[in-house]
Amino acid sequence: MDHDNYPNDYIRGILQGVKSIALVGASANPARPSWIVMKYLLERSYDVVPVNPGLAGQELLGKRAYASLRDIPHPVDMVEIFRNSDAAGPITDEALSLDPLPKVIWMQLSVRNDEAAARAEAQGVKVVMDRCPKIEFGRLSGEISWQGVNSRMLSSKKPVLAGKGFQKLSLNRPR
Repeated sequence: MDHDNYPNDYIRGILQGVKSIALVGASANPARPSWIVMKYLLERSYDVVPVNPGLAGQELLGKRAYASLRDIPHPVDMVEIFRNSDAAGPITDEALSLDPLPKVIWMQLSVRNDEAAARAEAQGVKVVMDRCPKIEFGRLSGEISWQGVNSRMLSSKKPVLAGKGFQKLSLNRPR
């Protein structure tokens, strides 16, 4: 995989295919990007599981937080890493020790660890680095362009009013 340029279909396939996401580096602070991304993904019907040793056992946005990936009592489809590039290696290794394996390892904006990506891909796990699923979902669904940002994607889809005046598009994911 060319980790400098991801085809839209690759990202779209991931976002349409995953249902449960372990968000490593979750924060209880609403000003932190990890909290904002978690809230956004929950609003789009993803089952997001916060992972942060300092929050273990607490509720975050209505979801129980866990200390580590191996503490989550059910399989996850995707591990999203909201930690730095050095931490991404051990987190990827922990994800690769899970049974069953996650389908995807996703490293947040500015997080890139090519060695960890190679280990994951060698086990058949898809990898995305230096991208944000919130931004990619908004861009590929057309939602971001309705907010005044040029996503370089044209769409004739009219957004659907999703209560409280917020317009939300979808990637046609099964709910």
